[in-house]
Amino acid sequence: TKVVLERYRLYVVPCMCPDGAVLGHLRTNSVGANQNREWATVHDHYEAPTLERSPEVHAVLSKMDETGVDFFLDVHGDEELPYVFFSGAEKTPVWGDRIKHLHGYFISCFQRANSDVQKEIGYPPPDSEEAALKYMNVATNQVSNRFNCLGLTLEMPFKDCATNPDPERGFSPDRAKNLGRNLVEALGDVYPYLRAEGEFWSAFGEEDAYVVPTDSFKEEGFVMLKKRFYSDVRPTDA
Repeated sequence: TKVVLERYRLYVVPCMCPDGAVLGHLRTNSVGANQNREWATVHDHYEAPTLERSPEVHAVLSKMDETGVDFFLDVHGDEELPYVFFSGAEKTPVWGDRIKHLHGYFISCFQRANSDVQKEIGYPPPDSEEAALKYMNVATNQVSNRFNCLGLTLEMPFKDCATNPDPERGFSPDRAKNLGRNLVEALGDVYPYLRAEGEFWSAFGEEDAYVVPTDSFKEEGFVMLKKRFYSDVRPTDA
């Protein structure tokens, strides 16, 4: 922790959607805006972020523009996949050898520190670069490209974690806290490379390579949802 505090200036937002959380919303704030689709304007019918629709994102992004960003982590919970996993800026304009190798190395460092972390299961990347552009309003994609930095979304399971099953307690608060502690170790490991030049990844091992994730895995009775319905998603003027 001491080493990380010496090397990094950390900015932590404990909760990006306080009013939505109080209201019991899964993804949206009090005016119905999905906070993870408000980081850029990609639709003709609304601008994002704005003080009226998404003041939380507007404030955080403005602060980022003021300070700059070298590493970004957006912490989420996933209601379906029973794994700790990551989603990055795959197929977006910033994605290339540098970001791909940083992505793989960081997750590998985290995995060595905490066996709940794994690479193989997660959200599949977009099918094409064109498809990825539709999601530039997602925090990780926007921040990674805006600041040419490693950006990741960390997803934790709502129930149990299949890498280390615990049918009695599931993915408990203590395990989430331990994941946070081990994040500090991974931050320390990746620090020398975040703004390194040249092919720095030649020093990485084969185990540090980026792995293309898939959401297909064998578990009896599990079927990934093809269409999602959220009770808290509604027009902003509703």
